[in-house]
Amino acid sequence: MKIDWAALGSVFGVSLVVTVALVALFTLGITGLSRRERAAAQGESAALAVTGAYACFAACVAAVAYGIYMIMA
Repeated sequence: MKIDWAALGSVFGVSLVVTVALVALFTLGITGLSRRERAAAQGESAALAVTGAYACFAACVAAVAYGIYMIMA
């Protein structure tokens, strides 16, 4: 049995980058929702923050769905 170490390293690198990107997107979504809470307490509008938060969450869902699709294919 021969292990292709270059391919294994490539898979590790891509999975690490994708994991960090998903965590960053989810964090941006949570930050956008917290800005909505802060704006509501001050009586201001935070439509842009909420839209950005929902876009981040949608991107997270799309990335996870694509990953599941790649596993199933």
